[in-house]
Amino acid sequence: MSTATHPARETCIGNIDACTIAPELATAAAAILKAVADPLRLRMIALMAQAPDGEVCVCDLTELGDVSGPTVSHHLKTLKEAGVVVAERRGTWVYYRVAAAYVPTVRALLETLVPASAARSAAHEVVELEDVSRALAEVEAGLTGVFPEIGAKEVARIVRESYAALARRATIHQHLVPLTRHFARQRLEDVRKAESAAAVHPPQVLFVCVQNAGRSQIAAALLQHYAGDRVVVRSAGSAPAPQVHASVRPRLEALGAGEAAFPKPLTDDAVRASDVVVTMGCGDVCPVYAGTRYEDWQVGDPALASAAGVDAIVDDLDARVRTLLSDLLPDLTLPPIRKASA
Repeated sequence: MSTATHPARETCIGNIDACTIAPELATAAAAILKAVADPLRLRMIALMAQAPDGEVCVCDLTELGDVSGPTVSHHLKTLKEAGVVVAERRGTWVYYRVAAAYVPTVRALLETLVPASAARSAAHEVVELEDVSRALAEVEAGLTGVFPEIGAKEVARIVRESYAALARRATIHQHLVPLTRHFARQRLEDVRKAESAAAVHPPQVLFVCVQNAGRSQIAAALLQHYAGDRVVVRSAGSAPAPQVHASVRPRLEALGAGEAAFPKPLTDDAVRASDVVVTMGCGDVCPVYAGTRYEDWQVGDPALASAAGVDAIVDDLDARVRTLLSDLLPDLTLPPIRKASA
């Protein structure tokens, strides 16, 4: 085994301080890096550095982010205390510029680090998109086999459109592909039903509210719980939330809602395939088709309710769902009423 010392290492042995930054310089540099290590502060100094006169009014800085005046003042104070920017009051306004000593540093930061980080993010995004594209292609292939009459091209369009609609509002992305599979399958079933209206189908009910995160989810879960596969149940939102309300989740789990309990956007296909459309506070966004029965339920919003209020809303929805089922399935035997608020 060779015992030769690497040349670069050899120059540093016994003189480590010659090969790194002096402690006091590292401390000073770290303080500067800490001062600018905030997205809003980086944007502030970028605006100053690239302004025609090299300075900007505090009124311009307040427009950079959706933050309050005191928050802007806090960020500017941090940059001033680090010596990165200087301020000058003229009349009623204060003007800020990058301190002369730090102009080359800020320019280097904007011309090197920012582009490099953007390139890294773009590369990561490309890999991520490639992975998603492969996963969606598998979803498309599987659903094309289930819905051959719809055609591969239309299946692909609905899958990609479903993914984009869910991704726009998602806060957690690791479950998006399976949710897309579930949502796209529902949509394809709706397309198939709408295109074969003359065939015999079980009644289909669509519950619509604004966020599809509370009322419509509970109503759909209750109806599915009572009717099983004798009724096709859908729920949707005119402006879906990223996720179901926390106060509603335990009640949905108790009803066995499972994978279906995620906010979904309202689609034209879901309305066309439905025999009954029940709206709850979503206004006039729902399209109207001849032959479809529409009901508007005035029900409280669980997102704004206390725990007792949510129980009362569940009881109200339970009574309404029972009434609807007695009309749709007169022979269905329903269990005794058990109030959530009891």
